[in-house]
Amino acid sequence: MYARVVSGQFQLDKVDEGIAICQSMERTWQQQQGFQGADLLVDRTTGKGISISNWATRADLEATESSGWYQQQVAKFATVWMAPPVREIYEVAVQVEAAKAVGRA
Repeated sequence: MYARVVSGQFQLDKVDEGIAICQSMERTWQQQQGFQGADLLVDRTTGKGISISNWATRADLEATESSGWYQQQVAKFATVWMAPPVREIYEVAVQVEAAKAVGRA
C-alpha cells in the first residue's frame, strides 16, 4: 500500500471551508482505482492541515497524478491555502488496526 501525504497551511479563517471542500470530494475519491481511504488532519490553532490518502499500489496513486485528477483536487483548495501544499509519497510499511471486541453484545 502507498500513501500520498499533502501538507499545507490553511488561512485561519478558512479551516472550516477547507474541511468542507475535502468532505465534498468523498465520492470522487471513492471512484478512483485503488483508493483505500483518506484522512484530513487539522490544527485549528495554527491552520496546519495534512491529508493522507491510501492507495493499493503506487501505480494507482501515480495514475491519479498522470490523469490530472490529483491536480484538479488540489486546485479546489486554492482559496483556502496560504501557500501551495507540499506532496510526498510513502510506502505504508506498517498499519495497525483497532482490535475487535469479542463477546460484547
